[in-house]
Amino acid sequence: MRIYLASASPRRKELLKQVGVSFKVVPSTVEESITKEAPDEVVEELSYQKAVDVCRKLMAEGKEDFVVVGADTVVSAWGKILGKPADQADAARMLKGLQGGSHQVYTGVTLAWKYKDMSPMYATFFECTDVTMYTMTDEEIQRYVDSGEPMDKAGAYAIQGLCAAHIQGICGDYNNVVGLPVGRLCQELKQRGLL
Repeated sequence: MRIYLASASPRRKELLKQVGVSFKVVPSTVEESITKEAPDEVVEELSYQKAVDVCRKLMAEGKEDFVVVGADTVVSAWGKILGKPADQADAARMLKGLQGGSHQVYTGVTLAWKYKDMSPMYATFFECTDVTMYTMTDEEIQRYVDSGEPMDKAGAYAIQGLCAAHIQGICGDYNNVVGLPVGRLCQELKQRGLL
């Protein structure tokens, strides 16, 4: 069964390659709409929208025997969801709030699969990882922001990048923080005979 990743994220592509999953990229172009508030529900809702969008595109092209993987990741701290920073000042504000404490990273994943004449089927799940950061000085925060790395990352940091120097520890799946809980994903695919 052919696997399609509904994301152009280089991190998600790398994680799938790392575990030996063959896939094609068909990014979702759906306009995301959030109706939930809890971070676990938000990532599940957004991953579902992405998977359904790509599933519909593939069906319109007459494709069958496929599975679409949609994913969405958010950082949650201070009871709020932190998306990607709007600008450098926003990135510095986020990092200032995250350092010296713990926060959560949620990734929602939706599988949308279709066999020949059957209607598509869906399964959605999420993973949550606790991340603790060391205290950062204002200079360290500014140096990191100036690197440009935080600008396209939820919560304004990349655990697998320069910010690794400021990560004290995690509780949960490291790959989930990078952007895709590939271990859980592979298990979910195998349970359904999709891998």
